[in-house]
Amino acid sequence: MGGNYGRLGRRKRPFGAPVAKPKKSLTAVERRAEELDTIAAVLPMERRDELAELLTDQDVETLRHLVNQGMGDNTLRALTSDLAYLEAWGLAATGKSLPWPAPEELLLKFVVHHLWDPQHRETDRDHGMPAEVDENLRSQGFLKSTGPHAPATVRRRLANWSTLTKWRGFDSAFASPALKSAIRLAIRTAPRQRLRKSAKAVTGDVLAKLLATCATDSLRDLRDRAILMVASASGGRRRSEIAGLRREQLTVEAPIEVPDGPPLPSLAIHLGRTKTSSGEQDDVVYLTGRPVETLNAWLVAAKIESGSVFRGIGRWGTVSRRAIDPQSVNAILKQRAEMAGLEPAEFSAHGIRSGYLTEAANRGVPLPEGMEQSRHRSVQQAFTYYSNATRRTGRAARLIQ
Repeated sequence: MGGNYGRLGRRKRPFGAPVAKPKKSLTAVERRAEELDTIAAVLPMERRDELAELLTDQDVETLRHLVNQGMGDNTLRALTSDLAYLEAWGLAATGKSLPWPAPEELLLKFVVHHLWDPQHRETDRDHGMPAEVDENLRSQGFLKSTGPHAPATVRRRLANWSTLTKWRGFDSAFASPALKSAIRLAIRTAPRQRLRKSAKAVTGDVLAKLLATCATDSLRDLRDRAILMVASASGGRRRSEIAGLRREQLTVEAPIEVPDGPPLPSLAIHLGRTKTSSGEQDDVVYLTGRPVETLNAWLVAAKIESGSVFRGIGRWGTVSRRAIDPQSVNAILKQRAEMAGLEPAEFSAHGIRSGYLTEAANRGVPLPEGMEQSRHRSVQQAFTYYSNATRRTGRAARLIQ
């Protein structure tokens, strides 16, 4: 047989040619992780690696179906978060993944484990969530605070559990009289004080201190500096919007002419569907000047031409192909706050959002203009930041000096 072929007709590898490596078969967890990545642009999710291990194939397929049905991003994020918690609780409480549909006794067990009387618990250690279930969920990061859950949280998780059950085509026992009665009786607990999302707003002076900790040209400093500046300058974007930002959402705009200086680079961020907008709206916010330069520096250094903008960085400086999760935005902010000599517990990612409007009010930016960039829909909510700034610096607060 002529040519570069062996005895059995297979073509020989030319001398010196690299040996083709067999394609590695994916495990079920790796396959689910890739499938979750395909919907990450529409559904930014926290704890994606943990979700891939926790959720079943049917869970992932249900989420993909809901994405294709055009369900709102915020609703999908809540469904995913609650589904992850429910699967973790089911495994901890029963040793098995959630059954679909869930029997009434399992729903009652969920209520008993999450809504209980702290005083009764002092005399009966079996009251409420068993210690081994509590420790299991706490070790995975699903439980952080002590005590019973907020009734609103339990109701929401039950409602999302019911929604997912219906999307799978099953009837459920969520409307059973026994379950409704159990919830009513269990909600006789002490009211929980609602905590602010962020104790302190990330205003201009705070942002400057955070940015000062990102002074080198290392990949991590470039990325964190871009995250902080883009999140703040774009109107105080939510952590999910920053984590889910993709190169395809960015468009270069004409430079902004300014007196006595060179033109400033301009960039548009197409937010698409957000927490307060519908899928038909294309919310757009703009970056001008230094934030654009900072973002471009990160994109060039990380060689990102498409896909996720903000990605994980390995211990050896390797930039991942996968986006950071929303919780990482919070962790980065707290880490930079500690490096700046601030108290990390006093800040969270939501402080960037509240800080934008607070800073806009402090600088005299008109409320409508500030809302155009922040994309707040509620004038009442946005006005609270402006009102507080006016009251703090106004004459009424300086009657005695």
